[in-house]
Amino acid sequence: MKLPRNLSGEQLAKALERVGYEITRQTGAHMRLTTTHPSEHHVTIPSHDSLRVGTLSAILREVAEFHGITRDDLLETLFS
Repeated sequence: MKLPRNLSGEQLAKALERVGYEITRQTGAHMRLTTTHPSEHHVTIPSHDSLRVGTLSAILREVAEFHGITRDDLLETLFS
């Protein structure tokens, strides 16, 4: 699946709620999201209007690795 374009940090944070993440703090232009399932994991995302493709790809790769799924499976879960 192709990465979405013009996705904001807030939209990504809302999408990541589907896999158990929630915003635990925000400092300046960055949000820290945390999940405790299956164990504790943190990911930091910028709260910019439009995330760069490389930044989005790195965040999704990290989340997919933690959950033991492919990036395409994660994209299907988040955006379909």
